[in-house]
Amino acid sequence: MAESQQDNVTKRPAAFGPQGRFRVVQLLRAVPIRWRILSIALLNSAVVIALALLIWNGSKVLGSAWDDVRQVRDSDKILAKLESETSRLQNLIHRYINQPSPDLFAEILLLREAVLGTLTNRASTDPMLSGSVEELERATSHFLDGFGELRALQTTITKTYDEQVLAPTKDMAGLYSIIEGATGHRDALIWPALGKSREAFTSLLVAANTYYLSLASASAEEARRNTDTIEKTIPVMTDLAENDLQRMALARLKVKTAELRDGLTRLSEQLASRTELLRNTIDASQADAIGAIDGLSVKMRQREQKAQETFDKTLSAISRRVLSIAVVFLGVIMSAGVMIALSIRLPLAQIMAAMRAITSGDLDRPVQGTAARDEVGAMARAVEVFRENAIAKRKTEDELRSSKEKAESALLELNTAQQNLIDAERLAALGGLVAGVAHEVNNPIGISLTVASSFARRAEMFENDLKTEQLRRSKLDEFVRTSRDASQQLVANLQRAGELIQSFKQVAVDRSHAERRQFSLSESTDQIVASLRPVLKKAAITLSVDVPEGLLIDGYPGAYGQILTNLFLNAVNHAFADGRSGMISISARGRGADDVEIIFADDGAGMTPDVQRQAFDPFFTTRRNEGGTGLGLHIVYNLVTQQLGGRMMLESRVGQGTTFRIIMPRIAKGQPTITDAAADGTSQWPNRTMSSN
Repeated sequence: MAESQQDNVTKRPAAFGPQGRFRVVQLLRAVPIRWRILSIALLNSAVVIALALLIWNGSKVLGSAWDDVRQVRDSDKILAKLESETSRLQNLIHRYINQPSPDLFAEILLLREAVLGTLTNRASTDPMLSGSVEELERATSHFLDGFGELRALQTTITKTYDEQVLAPTKDMAGLYSIIEGATGHRDALIWPALGKSREAFTSLLVAANTYYLSLASASAEEARRNTDTIEKTIPVMTDLAENDLQRMALARLKVKTAELRDGLTRLSEQLASRTELLRNTIDASQADAIGAIDGLSVKMRQREQKAQETFDKTLSAISRRVLSIAVVFLGVIMSAGVMIALSIRLPLAQIMAAMRAITSGDLDRPVQGTAARDEVGAMARAVEVFRENAIAKRKTEDELRSSKEKAESALLELNTAQQNLIDAERLAALGGLVAGVAHEVNNPIGISLTVASSFARRAEMFENDLKTEQLRRSKLDEFVRTSRDASQQLVANLQRAGELIQSFKQVAVDRSHAERRQFSLSESTDQIVASLRPVLKKAAITLSVDVPEGLLIDGYPGAYGQILTNLFLNAVNHAFADGRSGMISISARGRGADDVEIIFADDGAGMTPDVQRQAFDPFFTTRRNEGGTGLGLHIVYNLVTQQLGGRMMLESRVGQGTTFRIIMPRIAKGQPTITDAAADGTSQWPNRTMSSN
């Protein structure tokens, strides 16, 4: 039994060796790849769910701990606000005692309501403070009640100061004035004592006010000394009085001085009571409130520290659990992923080796893994089909190679036929042009011949009249007028014929010579249009030209003339077939600093999409039964793209006309002409994405 267990122990690791991995891969290949990948996704989902549950459970504990921390901090904010409000209220009360004003009193009342509101609405309902707020409420209530007592005492002090200090001093000031008025001169015996008493009275007023405002003990002592001085000078002044008015005023002054002394005494007592009330009620109560707040703050900090410790411990425990579960699942996922990757990577490596062999030309090597039933096996079978097709393709290429040699001679013959057709097309266009030239020049020359014949007969008749009878002035005037008209008609028609011949000559020179020169696009266009006017007279077509002055081209005017002529004849023959009326427009404009855009448009029959796709192809025509060769637009396209180095675009719809857009450089590329290119067999067919009528 022990030996059997030992054998199992020694054999178990072998299952995970190369042979064991091969068996596992073979087992996995029996499962479709989508289910293998799905199993990885399920394992990942299980990890996510487990971690989510763990985090959710921990978040509840963390949330509870964090609620405690947040509640403690909120309670601490309430305590800080109470401390700030009570300190500010204490300062306002002291300011009000020193400088009472309605604004300060209103501010004290508002702050008092704020303190009470904080205690009633927030502190009493706060779960952290509700059990400890009674002491704070008691201290605060005592503090606020003390302000009521202090305000009542302040009212009494103000009344005492007004009635028992200020009122007697006002009477004493009047009595001093009466005594001074009753003294007749400055040399009177009463005057020195009166001056001393009056000076003491003034000092008394200053000291009393200072004492009332600042509670300075020195001011109170000075007020008492000045009162003693006044009382001592009154008997002296009474003995030195000179009349009854002075004596009566002095007697009254003595009474008011006694009242003032009593008032100062009462004021001193009341101010002392106020100071005692401030110290024992206001300041002491505020100190008690601050102490209670400090005590609560200490408790809050202790609870916050405890809640923070709970939060930290919970967070640490959750982190350890998440890490443990993540490590376990990561090991499972990595093991499963490695085996699934091997079940896919190894067969793919075999397929890649087979593909490399095929691409290198080794078509005799069979593809491995075609018997497997998973997706990679299907790929292997597809590669095997590809190998078989490559073998068949090699055989086909050998056959095509021999066929290509036969086709090359046929292509040479085709190029020769193409050149012959191009020459025939150009000769046909030239014949039409010569016929038009003859017709156009014939009109002014015929008119000139008729006018000259008529003028000769008139001259002969005038000569006969001159010989046979006397010449009258009326006949002479008629002969002169007739001669002038005839000469004007001759000059005009011969000049018109000369202009036409010059234009045709320039066009013929430009077409027969592929020489490069700088020419004006506007002038060249006008000359070409003049050569095409005879064709317009045979059809109901209106021609519009808009080519601005100043567009100079360094290129081939002959090629440009052939382009416009072919486009024009193409429009006449196809867009306006059977005598259809319409309009052709030729316009040009600069396109940046290097290019020129020429637009040739008609409102004729238009083209179908199939015609547009083949319009530039050589030998394609829709009028082959009527003598069309299909090379007109092919020549135009090659002239634009090869000799001028430009590009050509087409827009057309059936029944809405056709527009050719030619963008060519201001300086031509200088490529060979269409005739030269066709002669040596290098003519390039246009891109099939272009199309034309």
